[in-house]
Amino acid sequence: MRVTRSVIPNLFTLANLFCGFAAIVAAFEGGLSQAALLVVMAGIFDMLDGVVARITHSTSEFGVELDSLCDAVSFGVAPSVILYVAFFQQWHQWGLLVASLPAMAGVLRLARFNVQLTSMEDKLYFRGMPIPAGAFTIISYVYLWHSSDILPASWKPWMIVFVTVLTSLAMVSTVKYDNIPRPSWRSLRQRPVVFSVFLTGVSASVVTGGKALFPFMLVYLIGGAIRHLVLFVRDRSDNDDSVEEADPDPFTM
Repeated sequence: MRVTRSVIPNLFTLANLFCGFAAIVAAFEGGLSQAALLVVMAGIFDMLDGVVARITHSTSEFGVELDSLCDAVSFGVAPSVILYVAFFQQWHQWGLLVASLPAMAGVLRLARFNVQLTSMEDKLYFRGMPIPAGAFTIISYVYLWHSSDILPASWKPWMIVFVTVLTSLAMVSTVKYDNIPRPSWRSLRQRPVVFSVFLTGVSASVVTGGKALFPFMLVYLIGGAIRHLVLFVRDRSDNDDSVEEADPDPFTM
């Protein structure tokens, strides 16, 4: 087997997959806190594989496909398993269906991303909420809010369904969501507002022991939808109510 420099970022990608698999095992063994932490670790490896690939100039279509397969497990299947173990298993078949929504939406989201990929460069925006962001929204709610006394007990069944369905819809939507800016001066100069917002969210999450992560992810999710709606209304007004031709939808056959 020929060993090339692309092996290095691929090892980070496989570490992402291992963390996702370990999170599933931990969830079924009742360790929801360990499972949530492992999903976060998978997110760190997912970020590092792209950084390392660019540093080593080894980005490739193979790396993109491998990354998507690993993301499907770590940020699609693992959060769905965590949801099922944490709450939805008591709903039996219906619970199984609802808990599977993030996994199905995440896989559709990744498939659409791959068929629409035109370059290896970092994108400023994603069409639909990125699957790692969806996973962080779910695990931050389940581990830090649903399992605590922050919310009244009567709210929790409705809230977990709301978070599950809303996150799944956001992933398969056509709403534009900001890509996470790289920690560099170039990113700060290019998008100072976005950089500042993400830095504030990360800092608040660290200071609060993670409790601010879920509100921050909700702001990211809902904020993207509000911006999309405002731009849609403005564009219709500027074009005298003419409808722009829709982008091709890979979900339709």
